[in-house]
Amino acid sequence: MGKCVLASKAWPVFTLSSALSGSPYTTMTTIVLGACVCVCVCVCVCVVSSWLYSNQIKLYLSHVPNTTGVHVGRGSSSVKTKGEALKISSSYRNIIYVHTVCISPNHPTATALSSVFQETNEQKLYKIATELLKTERAYVTRLNLLDQVFCAKLTEEALKGTFPVDVVKNIFSNISSINTFHNQFLLPDLEKRMGEWESTPRLGDILQNLTPFLKMYAEYVKNFDNAMELLKQWTDRSPQFKAIIQDIQSQEACGSLTLQHHMLEPVQRVPRYEMLLKDYLKKLPQDDPDRRDAEKSLDIIAMAATHSNSAIRKSENLKKLLEIYEMLGEEEDIVNASNEFIKEGHILKLAARNTSAMERYLFLFNNMLLYCVPKFSLGGAKYTVRTRIGIEGMKVLETINEDYPHTFQVSGKERTLELQAFQETIEIFHQKNETFKSASKDVEEVSVSTAELGKRAPRWIRDKEVTMCMKCKEPFNALTRRRHHCRACGYVVCWKCSDNKVALEYDSNKINKVCKDCYSILTGEEKAEGKKKGILEIEAAQFSGSSIICGFLQHCEKNKPWGKVWCVIPEKEALVLYLYGAPQDVKAQSSIPLLGYSVEDSPRPADPPASFRLSQSKSVHSFVAESEELKQRWLKVIRVAVTGEVPESQMPNDATANATDTQETSSDST
Repeated sequence: MGKCVLASKAWPVFTLSSALSGSPYTTMTTIVLGACVCVCVCVCVCVVSSWLYSNQIKLYLSHVPNTTGVHVGRGSSSVKTKGEALKISSSYRNIIYVHTVCISPNHPTATALSSVFQETNEQKLYKIATELLKTERAYVTRLNLLDQVFCAKLTEEALKGTFPVDVVKNIFSNISSINTFHNQFLLPDLEKRMGEWESTPRLGDILQNLTPFLKMYAEYVKNFDNAMELLKQWTDRSPQFKAIIQDIQSQEACGSLTLQHHMLEPVQRVPRYEMLLKDYLKKLPQDDPDRRDAEKSLDIIAMAATHSNSAIRKSENLKKLLEIYEMLGEEEDIVNASNEFIKEGHILKLAARNTSAMERYLFLFNNMLLYCVPKFSLGGAKYTVRTRIGIEGMKVLETINEDYPHTFQVSGKERTLELQAFQETIEIFHQKNETFKSASKDVEEVSVSTAELGKRAPRWIRDKEVTMCMKCKEPFNALTRRRHHCRACGYVVCWKCSDNKVALEYDSNKINKVCKDCYSILTGEEKAEGKKKGILEIEAAQFSGSSIICGFLQHCEKNKPWGKVWCVIPEKEALVLYLYGAPQDVKAQSSIPLLGYSVEDSPRPADPPASFRLSQSKSVHSFVAESEELKQRWLKVIRVAVTGEVPESQMPNDATANATDTQETSSDST
C-alpha cells in the first residue's frame, strides 16, 4: 500500500513536468486531473488511518477494567464509562485522545459504575462455595495419596513379613474411612450442588451432613503423635520401610513433600472448614433459608476445631522439626513429640584463643541447644551440628569484650560458648525489652565448682589474658614454655603443669589433659604441699573484682622500654599499686607502695599525651592512660593514696562488671 501511495503521488508530478512542454489545453486538463487524483488519495489514506485508529482504541479498551473511567472525545475532559467509550470509538471523527483515569467515589460516573459493575453479595457467596469445592478436590487428592499409595504399598510390603502389619495400621489410623467419606460422599455432593447453584444456592445443608463424621477426625488427631513416633522409629529400623517411603516421596504426585507433611492435612482440614463457614455466614443475609443449617454446622465444626487446636499446634511444631531435620541432613534425632522448637538464628562465635568471630547458627528447643556450623553445599543439608547442649543445668552470663560488643556466654555440661549477637538482633531486643541492662546485672556468675569439675565444660581463659603459667607462674615463651589449656578448669598452663590425663564426664569420659590441681581433685590423689605463695602471687582477677580502680596503662621505669600492664589498686590493699602482665595473671610483675610517692602530671616535651609520673628518691615510674579522662580518674585515687588515706572507689557498677567480666570471659575451641 505504501508503494501505491507513493506512485500515486509521484504520477501527477511526472505528468505536470511532461505537460509543460505540450499545448495549453492539454496542460490545463492534465493539471486538473492530477489534482483530483491527489485529493482522492489523501481522502483514502485518512479514512483507512481513522479506521485503524478506532480499532486500536477498541482493542485498548478491551483490556481496561470495567470499573475504570475513560477520558474520550474531541478535546473533552468528561469522564465516560467503558461502554460509553466503546460506542464513541465507533465514530472516528469524535476521537482525539483516549486514556484511563481513576474515579473518585463522589464522581457521578462512579455511581453508575458501582451500580453496574460492583460484585453482588450472591457472587461473593458463590466464590466462597467455589473455593470450598476447589480446596476439597485438592484435599481428596492428598487423602488418596495417603490411603491408596503410601498405606497400600507399605501394607503390601508388610504382608511379606518385612515388618509388622500393625505398624502400618497404627501409623495411618482410620485414614481409609476419612478418604471414603470425602471421596464418595462430601465431594460428589459439593460438585452436584455447584452444578445447580443458580436454583439451589446453599451450603449449610451439605456441611451439616459432615458433622456426624467428625468423630473420625477425633480418632485420627488423637493418634497423630503416636503415628509420628512410629514413622520415625521404623524409618530408622527398617531399610525396606524407608526405601518405600522415599520412592513415593520422589514422585511428582508428592510435590517434593515428605509423608509427614501429607499426614498433617487431615489435622488441619476441620479448622479450614470452620474458617470458610464463618466467611460464608458473614455474607449470608439474616433471612436466608440456608442460615439456620449453616449456623448449626458452624457450632459443631467449631467445637471439633477447638479439640483439634492443640493437635494443630503440635503439628505445626512437628512441621518445623521436620524442616530442621532436613536442614541438618536428616542426621540428628530431633523429630520427637517431646521436642518443642523455640527459636533459631545466626550468631557469631568468639574463638577461645584469638577472639576471632566466626558465623554460626543456633537452634533452641525446650530441652536442648544445637550449636551448628553453616555447610557450604549446592543442595541438601545447610548446617552441621557441632555440639548439642542440654538445657538442664545450663547457665547464661552477659559478658563484656573489648573487641566485640553484645557478647554473652552459654555454659552447659557439654560445652561452654562465648557468643555475640548481631547488631540487628540487639536493636530488636532492646526495643522489646527495655529492662535488659538492669536484668542482666542479676545474672548468676558462671563458674565450675569443685563438685562440677569434670562434669561441666569449663570456660577457657584466653591466651592473651595471661603472660605466665597460672599454676607455676613461669612466664610463657614461643619455644620452651608454650600455652596449654586445662580441659577441666580452663586455666592456661605450661606443658609441665598440664602433663596429666584423666577421663572427663562432660566429654563422654574421654581422656583429656588437665592441670596438676584438677588431676589431684578428680583422681583423689593428694598433691605434695607446694612452697608458700610470695607477696606478688595474688591473682589479678581476684583483685579486679574488688578493686578501687583497675585497667590497662602504659608503664615505663627509668630508661626501660614502655610496656602495657594491667594495673590494680585493690580495696584490701588500698595503698599499693599492683602491675600485672595481663588481666588473668596469677602473679604480679611488681608492686608500688604508694605511700610517700610524689605525683607529677605536668606535661614534658618528650612525654606522650595523658601521661603522669610517680617518683620517690631515685625511683621514677611513668604511666600513660588511654585518655585524659582516664588519667584524671587514676590521679584522683593515687593522690589520696600517697597521703596514707584510703581513696574512694572509682569503679561504677557497670565498670566493675566490665572489669570482672573482661577477665572471666572465655570459651572453648571451635
